Amino acid sequence: MFPGVEILGMELYTILILLGIVGAIVALRYLSDKMGIDAKLYNFVLIAAVVAIFVGYGFAILFQSYYHWQATGKWVWGVGATFYGGLIGGALGFFAVYFIGGHYVFKDTKVHLTQLAKVCNSAIASVVLAHAFGRIGCLCAGCCYGKESDGWLATRQFINHQWKNVLPVQLYEALFLFAFFAVMVYLLIKKKNEYNLSIYLVGYGVWRFLIEYLRGDDERGATVVQFLSPSQLTAIIMIVLGVALIFIYKYWLKDFLAKFQPEVTQQMKIEDQVANETEKN
Repeated sequence: MFPGVEILGMELYTILILLGIVGAIVALRYLSDKMGIDAKLYNFVLIAAVVAIFVGYGFAILFQSYYHWQATGKWVWGVGATFYGGLIGGALGFFAVYFIGGHYVFKDTKVHLTQLAKVCNSAIASVVLAHAFGRIGCLCAGCCYGKESDGWLATRQFINHQWKNVLPVQLYEALFLFAFFAVMVYLLIKKKNEYNLSIYLVGYGVWRFLIEYLRGDDERGATVVQFLSPSQLTAIIMIVLGVALIFIYKYWLKDFLAKFQPEVTQQMKIEDQVANETEKN
């Protein structure tokens, strides 16, 4: 929509991506305080998040390169990026650091396990906020656009080196994500909701499945199900996973994680006693 526009030598897309990352960090800090997440764990989560950003970016490019190969038969690295690739890669990178690194960093307290639900529910809300800014960036860059239309909902965008009237699905999704973020924060803080991750998987999965019918950009790949795009098939998987996660957490994971609580409480008492004795001496 704003081709060639730069601020301080950076394209608007890059600026909005950076704003999304900063916004996500601020949101995570706020939610961590509200949810009572351990300070040391929060710092560790930030490290995992940085790893997730780099791994996610690599996966985002990888997925788009794969879609480009499907469409053209040529493998080209760096022809763009796709959100689902970034989400999947970022999640893999985050949880790899969180569980493997957390096993050693918090081997005495196991706080990374006892507060796993709080971390996941806070982190996913932050991801939604970053994604919202990212979609505005897509609008500025002229990617991820909608179908051509002369209706009153269409906007004029610079696409493939020419101006076209298309549906601004990037804007639709940005507005949805900002609203979704507000709802998730409300449920987390006011209602003490423990299922934010599931709500995201189901809610965004349904939204993405539907909004795909309005997309008009090329090179989004194909699936074994001919009438579904890769994003729609992934959306269905997200919905199923989100519903399954509700039952897994409610009937197994919640009780499993609670088993570590007595161990944590005992360790904290020991640490307090040691601290008190040190002060006396």
